[in-house]
Amino acid sequence: MNDILILLHGSTIAQTIRENELLFPWIEALHVMAITLVFGSIALVDLRLIGVRALNRPISKIAEELLPITWMAFLLAAVTGAILFTSNALSYSQNLYFISKIVLLALAGINMMCFQFIIGRNLEDWNHYQRLPTSARIAGAISIIVWTGVIFCGRLIGFTLEPVLAIS
Repeated sequence: MNDILILLHGSTIAQTIRENELLFPWIEALHVMAITLVFGSIALVDLRLIGVRALNRPISKIAEELLPITWMAFLLAAVTGAILFTSNALSYSQNLYFISKIVLLALAGINMMCFQFIIGRNLEDWNHYQRLPTSARIAGAISIIVWTGVIFCGRLIGFTLEPVLAIS
């Protein structure tokens, strides 16, 4: 694994990002905007799931409207995140908040899969419910908590990242 990290650290794209004063901040800004869209669109669905907002709107309609935004923003966040990681792979791989962020992203994915394929597979049946099933409310609450953790850890990465020298 360390060999892969060293290879990433020495790559042309990593060196370009490290040597250009403006490139990292621009990529990071795109990453933050994408995460904001991911969280915002997911939070709107989750708030409906837990019964806080849009109680008179069908849940399947809310999900249908927001899912394309979520996926496009997630794709942009994943690409920009991977580029940012590449710029300093050795340091990121040893940062507790980065590792925590990745674990939380995995948990968010597991929660989403459980909702999509188990809990919410009959989403259309809930369209006229103001109070959704307990399992849906729990999945929505878990989602908001986990995504808040992703943002919290992501924010702390920059304040705790220590440079690690590549060993050739």
